[in-house]
Amino acid sequence: MISSAQPDPDTSLTLRRTFHAERERVFRAWTDATTLRQWFCPVGFSVVAAEVDLRVGGSYRFAMKPPDGDPSVAFGTYREISPPERLVYTWRWEGGEMDDTLVTVEFHDLGGSTEVVLVHEMFPAAEVRDRHAEGWTGCLAHLEQVLPNLG
Repeated sequence: MISSAQPDPDTSLTLRRTFHAERERVFRAWTDATTLRQWFCPVGFSVVAAEVDLRVGGSYRFAMKPPDGDPSVAFGTYREISPPERLVYTWRWEGGEMDDTLVTVEFHDLGGSTEVVLVHEMFPAAEVRDRHAEGWTGCLAHLEQVLPNLG
């Protein structure tokens, strides 16, 4: 189901990035735990755990470790899975005070390349949105670096 409502710009962010890879390959990079361990964190961080139960109602859990410090763990529940076009899932930080937010990722086929449109919404404040924008931008940059080497 595609929503026609526009996200609130004060509590949501939208990022677009084009990858030089087929849509199915980029979608798989977002849904396969082994592949996610290779990129689902900003450059310089590492993924120390990735669990994926890829089904509507299934959950995921990712632990991302900065170069110095303890891992941060994001988790949520898949709400929509439409391969290779769209993923929708909740997002929350373990031990955080933020309620669930919502992530929608669309994969647009550009004939050998894929445009990823990521919308993350329902943030409690603009500063939280901005921190997530920085993190997502780093994740997408990391994916661009490793995507040519992913199976």
